[in-house]
Amino acid sequence: MIVTPLDSAQLDSKEQYVFYHKMVDFALKELIVSTQKQQLCNEIELVFFKQYCDLLLYSIEAMRVKYMYDEEDNMKIDLTESGFPNYLEFRYLFNDLALREEYKNKLTDVEALQNEFLDTLMRRKVPISRRKLFQAASIVYYTSVEQQFIFNRFVQGKIVEAPEDSQGEHMISWSFYDVAHNRPFFCFMYFDYDGKDPNKDRLKIYEALKQSADRDMQMDAMAYAIDRKIEDVLPKHIKRIDVGPLHNVFAKDENTITHNILDSIAKKEVPLESFAFSMTIDEVFSGSEFKEGGFFTKKTLQNWSTPFQQKYVFAPHRIIQMLYNKAPEIMNKLAKPPFQVADFKMK
Repeated sequence: MIVTPLDSAQLDSKEQYVFYHKMVDFALKELIVSTQKQQLCNEIELVFFKQYCDLLLYSIEAMRVKYMYDEEDNMKIDLTESGFPNYLEFRYLFNDLALREEYKNKLTDVEALQNEFLDTLMRRKVPISRRKLFQAASIVYYTSVEQQFIFNRFVQGKIVEAPEDSQGEHMISWSFYDVAHNRPFFCFMYFDYDGKDPNKDRLKIYEALKQSADRDMQMDAMAYAIDRKIEDVLPKHIKRIDVGPLHNVFAKDENTITHNILDSIAKKEVPLESFAFSMTIDEVFSGSEFKEGGFFTKKTLQNWSTPFQQKYVFAPHRIIQMLYNKAPEIMNKLAKPPFQVADFKMK
């Protein structure tokens, strides 16, 4: 993994962080609505897609509160092919909240701080200092943010019954935050089970997925690794959604979409709030089976199809028009014409 300073960059001011957080929150919510509207996921996939996005939104909001008035530290953002916080921010958040009870005991008394705020505003009629605001933000952070809802390095979903028209009888989902890309990926696997209830082996299945499918890799390699690790589980269809990058004014990469948005912002052809969201869906299917191993250790494995990839772009109308004018070669290679989402307007 090659790490550059832009993988964990800081924005120039707290005002820029306010802008950034509102934009990410808006763009992700638009992505959820549009993904459902365009039927890029079936009903059961969409349930988990929303859950993983909610964890992501919750975590980024927790970071906003954590750093709001902190003069000594700021959230690190990946400005290259991501648009999301650096993966270490999620780890820091998770580890920080593990010591929540210890920190809560050291917090300023809420009632005392409220009285001090009232005295400062009503009697002395002066602004509250940033140090005191940071104390208040810390109280909110450590008393309201729950560690269990933080988007972790690997997030495991449950085993459920697959829809009738699926390749397999069961479906399991999981999500991971790729360290190299600093982007979230959501995965779904449809499989058959050589037994009555796959939930009896769920811990083995969970561990195999965490070991074999917790980072971006070739889909057929991922599928084969999962297949080899789990006995009695016969994978039939694996689908992976790469969420991002989020192209916006803060990005500093060579991506064609990003470059054209930045160029148009600089020329004042589009507003500063302009953005676009890329999404890539990779799928691989089992075509046939083969046996591997000795007489007493034979295991049924899958022959996997060539991975199938589809790229999508979500953007406001004006950005779609601009991209068709400046980068038609990118637009014409999409699986479907760009999906229109609402404009983000910073109040």
